[in-house]
Amino acid sequence: MRHGADHRITPDLLLRAYASGLFPMADSADDPDLFWVEPELRGVLPLDAFHIPKRLARTVRQAPFEIRFNTAFDQVVAACAESVENRPSTWINSTITELYGELHRLNHAHSVEAWLDGELVGGLYGVSLRRAFFGESMFSRATDASKICLVHLVEKLRERGFVLLDTQFTTEHLKRFGAIDIPRDDYSGMLAEALEGRDLPFP
Repeated sequence: MRHGADHRITPDLLLRAYASGLFPMADSADDPDLFWVEPELRGVLPLDAFHIPKRLARTVRQAPFEIRFNTAFDQVVAACAESVENRPSTWINSTITELYGELHRLNHAHSVEAWLDGELVGGLYGVSLRRAFFGESMFSRATDASKICLVHLVEKLRERGFVLLDTQFTTEHLKRFGAIDIPRDDYSGMLAEALEGRDLPFP
């Protein structure tokens, strides 16, 4: 389901939208306007059923990358917004870039980063609110870089006591890790539970 929005969205309004089950998107990187999305089927990656494929598990143990948190948030968002061969268009526009940068400075948006020889080669970013983490986008410039960031994200969320990892939609890539689609009403119940209590620290 798609709802109208305008580009006068504030960080506070954005957080309230997430708490209501909405998230923003743009039609393209060149369109400054946003719209609210409320999927009939919501993508969720159950933290207690997270699955790491065997080959990836071996790679994770080899630790090919230095994993950092929140050291290059703006760079991660910019990389996620780039047009690449398997993703020629993006929904991340300048309005989203600015809004999530503000959320990051308010400690509600975070990045997980893969570094190799001092170069950022993969990462992901998302929004934290109470005991929920809303994954937004990921990118990879080296084999398995974004996947390994996801493994470290889940590890950190479990460690901190988060109960919901929202992926918005599912993809074949995420399904390999255990992502599922759930009806909107079921998601609302999971979200309400995750919003109980206080904001948890991340990372």
